[in-house]
Amino acid sequence: MTLFKNKTLGVLAVFLAAVCTLVAQELQVADPANLGFSQERLERLDATFQHYAAKGALPGGVILLARKDQVVYHKAFGYTDPANRTPMATDALFRIASQSKAIISTGILLLQEEGKLHIGDALSRFIPEFAKTSVAVAKPDGGYEVVPAERSITLRDLLTHTAGIGYGYGVAAEAWKAAGIQGWYFADRDEPILETVRRMAALPMDAQPGVQFVYGYSTDILGAVIEVASGLPLDRFLKERIFTPLGMNDTYFYLPSGKAPRLAAVFNPDEAGGLKRAPEGPGMDTQGQYISGPRTSYSGGAGLVSSATDYYRFLQMMENGGELNGVRLLSPRTVRLMTVNHLPESAGWNQGSGFGLGYSVVTDMGKNGTYGSEGTFGWGGAYHSTYWVDPAEELIVVYFTQVRPGPGVSDHAVLRNLVYQALVD
Repeated sequence: MTLFKNKTLGVLAVFLAAVCTLVAQELQVADPANLGFSQERLERLDATFQHYAAKGALPGGVILLARKDQVVYHKAFGYTDPANRTPMATDALFRIASQSKAIISTGILLLQEEGKLHIGDALSRFIPEFAKTSVAVAKPDGGYEVVPAERSITLRDLLTHTAGIGYGYGVAAEAWKAAGIQGWYFADRDEPILETVRRMAALPMDAQPGVQFVYGYSTDILGAVIEVASGLPLDRFLKERIFTPLGMNDTYFYLPSGKAPRLAAVFNPDEAGGLKRAPEGPGMDTQGQYISGPRTSYSGGAGLVSSATDYYRFLQMMENGGELNGVRLLSPRTVRLMTVNHLPESAGWNQGSGFGLGYSVVTDMGKNGTYGSEGTFGWGGAYHSTYWVDPAEELIVVYFTQVRPGPGVSDHAVLRNLVYQALVD
């Protein structure tokens, strides 16, 4: 059933005003004025995102802002599931998709600090099937030819998405489709991630290693590398080495049954410009199988479920230079290495920004053309979530919602504008 038609705006807006009062939960929220924020200006966030939910542009979501190690704004808007009129809560759980990538990148750097790998290592050191790879090159008259890779893929290539490995939709898409490896959704696979990755090695890649930014399976491959280098399944490694030390108690590949009611429903845009609840079942544009799946494949590239609070804890560790509440995961020098631009000029990246070891990075505020100091790093997820850390301002922003593909509103840009206009000191 299609939900949130614009013609119901009046009735729905009144209803939302009654049930979607934004309240802070879980984390202690500091006085914004003590941290350089205008309370009056922060209220523009409330009005704007309530309006998005009221008019049906977004189902609901959670916004968390922190500055100088203190949370200054942590509120929910709209519904966890508009179909059931379940109000969104600040402890709601979301499929964070590619926001999983930063966590996996951290795992790789943890292992580098322990001497178990080096980001300059060839991928084949851990997964021998990648000793010799190939690249599909399009022919001018149609079709493609397969040529040998000019050099080995390195872990650094994977961290920066310059390994030439896409999501199976490139020039050799037919070969990837025949292998059953396309798209970032893995929750329905009854095959360990390492086995899937091993099969990838025989397929033609999209570009030569180290030349172009090609977004795809690189971080899933890094998750398999973590399993080999650590000797642990990826879910156990993340829990023992990152989640438990940071107090991230709501982050999983597959949810425990007791936490299933907190999972926000996925919504798809409909033909009339509104939203409809995504169908049940496996797939990128469905509710997925993060509760009922085989629980076999751990997708480091896009498979985690988390809460805004948990993801904030992870980012606060990064903003603190690798430490949170007396627990040190990374050296400050490692955090610095992760959050500077590593891309070659040939990568074809956006003006004013680059990509580090797991994050996009602002390199020139003027060329970037929006708020965010040089050195700001972040990324987002396929279900329309986003985040960023602005170290110069000691600022962290986490925004979770659950729409796939993205809605027809510029809420990400509006969020950034409203956050920085509220920062007055």
